[in-house]
Amino acid sequence: MALSEISRNCRLLLSQIQRCRPGLKQTAVPARCLSQVAPRPEPSAEPNEDVSPTFVNRNPRNLEQMALAVKDRGWKTTWPHQQFYHRLMFSRSQHHVTAEVFSRSSPIPVLSCSTKEWALKKELPSTSCVAACQAVGEVLAHRCQQAGITRMVYREIPWTYRSDGVQAFRNAMKQGGILLSEPRRKYVGT
Repeated sequence: MALSEISRNCRLLLSQIQRCRPGLKQTAVPARCLSQVAPRPEPSAEPNEDVSPTFVNRNPRNLEQMALAVKDRGWKTTWPHQQFYHRLMFSRSQHHVTAEVFSRSSPIPVLSCSTKEWALKKELPSTSCVAACQAVGEVLAHRCQQAGITRMVYREIPWTYRSDGVQAFRNAMKQGGILLSEPRRKYVGT
C-alpha cells in the first residue's frame, strides 16, 4: 500500500514538472508550479499609516543625543553652572571616594558609585587611595555605558585638578568610553 502511494506521488510530481517546463507551449498556467514564485501583492498606502499630528515622543533622550534639547542656562554667577544634560560630581573625603551623575531635571543622582559599596570596599586595600579613585571611575563608566549615558559635563575645582586621584578617575572614565564634555547645543531656525 505504501509503495503504490509513493509511485502515485512521483507521477504527480513528474507531471507538474513537465507542465512547467519552458519548452512546452501552454494555454493556461497551472495553479501549482514548482519553478514559479508566487506573486506578492503591492503595498498600498493606507490613510491610517500616516504619522499622527499629535505625535508624542516616547524617547525623551532622543533630542538630547542629537544636541537639540533645551539646556537650562541658569545665572552666569552660579557655580556649578546649570547648562548641561548630565553632570558628573566627584568627591573625596578622608575615608571614601564618591562619584555621582546628575540629570538637569533632578537633584537626585541618576547613577552613583562609591567606595562605601561593599563590592568595591572588599576589593580595595584602602577606600581613599588613588587605586580607589580609579576603581570608582571604572565601575561608574561601566554603569554609564549600561544606562546609555556616554557624554556628560565634568568640571572639577581648579585646585584639585592636579591631584593623582582625580587624574586616575578621569583616565578611568575616558578608558571606559565616557566623554567628559557635551556637544554644543544646535539651534534650529523656525
